[in-house]
Amino acid sequence: MINPIEHSRNKASANQYKVEPYVIPADVYGAGNLAGRGGWTWYTGSSSWFYKAGIEYILGLKIEKGILSLNPCIPRDWKEYTIKYKYGRTIYNIKVKNPNKKSYGINNFKINGKETKEKCIKLQDDGNIYEIDVEM
Repeated sequence: MINPIEHSRNKASANQYKVEPYVIPADVYGAGNLAGRGGWTWYTGSSSWFYKAGIEYILGLKIEKGILSLNPCIPRDWKEYTIKYKYGRTIYNIKVKNPNKKSYGINNFKINGKETKEKCIKLQDDGNIYEIDVEM
């Protein structure tokens, strides 16, 4: 209900929703003549939590103490996804493949073609481009 994109899939839904389709509302009315209308946009921190949930808890990208790690929790039918992460002058191109149709768990983690058992990488601001390949 609070995902704004669900309320802007067609003109009728957008007209009923009546608020910005790119802002998370604090609520969506459920009864009476206001049913389906969004309210209290640009007011809460809900959009930042929505962003955090998508990046950290679904795509699994976490940065902690200068370490980039991945722990995806995705729908089984997602075949792959990519993330481009910039740290200072450095680019990390991340490709997560899911050939075994898993929801979570990493089988291997490669940095520039070399597998690493740690399944993470220490971030560096060295201006290089790192290719990270993850297989679930």
